[in-house]
Amino acid sequence: MISPVNHEVIPLVDLKAQSRAIKRDVLRRMEAVIDDARYILGKEVTEFEEQFAQYCGTNHCIGMANGTEAIHMALRALEIGPGDEVITAGNSFAATAFAIAYAGAEAVFVDIDPADFNIDTTLIEAAITDKTKAIIPVHLFGQPARMNEIMEIGRRHGLKVVEDAAQAHGAELDGQRCGSFGDIGCFSFYPGKNLGAFGDGGAVVTNDPELAERLRLLRNYGQKQKNRHDTLGFNCRLDTLQACVLLSKMQHIEGWTEQRRQVAQWYREELDGTNFELPQAHDDSRHVYHLFVVRTKQRERLMSALADQNIHTGIHYPNPLSTAGSFANSPTIPMGLPVCTEVASEIVSLPMYPEMTREQVERVCLAVRQIVEQEELVG
Repeated sequence: MISPVNHEVIPLVDLKAQSRAIKRDVLRRMEAVIDDARYILGKEVTEFEEQFAQYCGTNHCIGMANGTEAIHMALRALEIGPGDEVITAGNSFAATAFAIAYAGAEAVFVDIDPADFNIDTTLIEAAITDKTKAIIPVHLFGQPARMNEIMEIGRRHGLKVVEDAAQAHGAELDGQRCGSFGDIGCFSFYPGKNLGAFGDGGAVVTNDPELAERLRLLRNYGQKQKNRHDTLGFNCRLDTLQACVLLSKMQHIEGWTEQRRQVAQWYREELDGTNFELPQAHDDSRHVYHLFVVRTKQRERLMSALADQNIHTGIHYPNPLSTAGSFANSPTIPMGLPVCTEVASEIVSLPMYPEMTREQVERVCLAVRQIVEQEELVG
């Protein structure tokens, strides 16, 4: 066994470094909001919505309280509810499935492609029934799903497509940004995301003006003007103070994305020749590396040994969604999601954040190589 080394901690994600870089600009923006008491749907929200819509290549952006509500409101805007089925991948974060349930619909889980961990498009049509109303592809870990195939299936069967782009800010397929392919794209600004707030936040993007108007009503008690409630609405607005954070971060998002891609390249160089399965990056895609996820059959031993060297790792995600109590009886295609199940037992997320240095990456990879050599781990 490797003796523990007295090194500084390498976290899985370092939010402090990023926050320090933008702190003064954020406080400046927040001070203006506090001085004018524009706390709810202030002009900063509108400003951010305009910038983020342009960034995604869409006509409209509607800020939401969080990413879960973004998907929930998207489904309600599309009038999907009780008696309907929505197809999605079986290996996402629980919020994707919860949002379907919140709308009153039933989630149908489809297995994944083991190469990129995204929904296996060859299995989607087997999941379609006369109750199916929509497909929610998830751009997992920052790798775009195969949207051309998914959009074609949607057109062929008359289904809506709602993109879960919570981990894919700025990711591209054939030069087109994730979130702009489907009827609606949904984003999370949870602090650890590639574009993260200082708390919860989310947004939906769309090119459809009618859907955009419906979404604005849904997020704000169904009202166009105060005390006029034109439809059943909810309270899931993006806070103005969080919009301040996001506006500050929008100035850096492309630079941070390229830094993530550089960190991923360093990992590839340092881990070349090992038996670990590294993230696949398609030639026609821009992977934005929300996470850097590798596969190994000796995951627990690897994570423990890295922890001994003050290197933090994670698992995203340890169980298929169909194993959660709320979805135990949900349909799975194929039965039991065999690829999801196998992958979930082998994946491990290595440290990944824009501020990560080459030296830190080398230290992680040296530790991995030593562990493989000394404990004869097979990736």
